[in-house]
Amino acid sequence: MASGIDLSRECKHVFEQIRKLKQHRYAVFVIQEEREIKVELLGVREANYDDFLRDLQRGGANQCRFAVYDYAYRHQCQGTSSTCLKEKLFLMLWCPTLARIKDKMLYSSTFAVLKREFAGVQKCIQATEPEEACRTAVEEQLRSLDRE
Repeated sequence: MASGIDLSRECKHVFEQIRKLKQHRYAVFVIQEEREIKVELLGVREANYDDFLRDLQRGGANQCRFAVYDYAYRHQCQGTSSTCLKEKLFLMLWCPTLARIKDKMLYSSTFAVLKREFAGVQKCIQATEPEEACRTAVEEQLRSLDRE
């Protein structure tokens, strides 16, 4: 079910800045006036995952958000002793359990718009509790995409 909410041109531009140009580590998006998705916050390239979680939840314990994060981690290929740096782009839907049902429905139905428009995202993650958005849980999902 599509929500009829549009993605602003700025969102697409920021996504390309993250994906191609590596200008930001992450972006947090919000639905404004139930009409358009806008960029709310940008994380500098040097920002860490704790900064991201803080910005994602800055609206409060009952506010939904979308986010894109360029996640980097070390990966050891099977049969070798060396590691390599991997970067994976993930898209997150943050709908905390305390959010209003109307907001959860709006964000959930709009998530498909971002999935369609943000080509190059390797993983889509939906989180309702901090434990689902924590570094360990997210990295586990991203590592599951790695070949051994």
